[in-house]
Amino acid sequence: MAQKVAPIKEETFFSEELGEEVSLLMYLPTSFSPLSHHHLLIAQDGGDYFKLGRIARFVEELTEEQTIEDLIVVGIPYKDIQDRRRKYHPDGSQFNSYIRFLAHELIPFLEERFPLLPIGRGRALIGDSLAATVSLMAALHYPHTFGKVIMQSPYVDGKVLEAIDAFSQPSLLSIYHQIGKQETAVKTTDGKIKDFYTINQKLHEQMVHKGFECIYEEFDGDHRWTYWQPLLKDILKKMFAIS
Repeated sequence: MAQKVAPIKEETFFSEELGEEVSLLMYLPTSFSPLSHHHLLIAQDGGDYFKLGRIARFVEELTEEQTIEDLIVVGIPYKDIQDRRRKYHPDGSQFNSYIRFLAHELIPFLEERFPLLPIGRGRALIGDSLAATVSLMAALHYPHTFGKVIMQSPYVDGKVLEAIDAFSQPSLLSIYHQIGKQETAVKTTDGKIKDFYTINQKLHEQMVHKGFECIYEEFDGDHRWTYWQPLLKDILKKMFAIS
């Protein structure tokens, strides 16, 4: 018998920080109860995480097995490649506005709608590639708001390394960091070829040196959902395990 998965709700609201309507994809497991406090996972590249990553099905399976804490997933899809780069890239024109939107607008909006845990470790950010980058940087800016970060093959540059080096409260964050061993020649959205593997190793070394709580994994694969999706269920089990 096929597993039942609750429908994904779509909603939009106007962001003052971004000056535009933002689309949200919201997933509540079938066991959702307004009487229980829930953990929150916000997915950048939200449409991809629901469609390609099958994140709703994984959350449903793990919740049914009572393997993870009660978890709500909210995905934020990007409009197009240019929109994604503007918001997710450290040099993007809306990068800082997007981070403020997450902390100052989205969290209050969701807290009004759902019974969420009112602590940083109850709120997580997830993303792949540039979506992982902005997730990490948002948590570095607002560590009391976002206490967990899941990065699948993040784009890393000097600004990211500088932000890690300057961060003074690593004990506030729990990070899950993955990179593929074949990600040595990744074509980025600006048409350049970059070695993601080597600089991600450097990022991990820097986080260890700073004292971050960090799970680091290297997988046999390159920069594609073909490799990210099969790893996602195990990530959820580790990051949201029932304590």
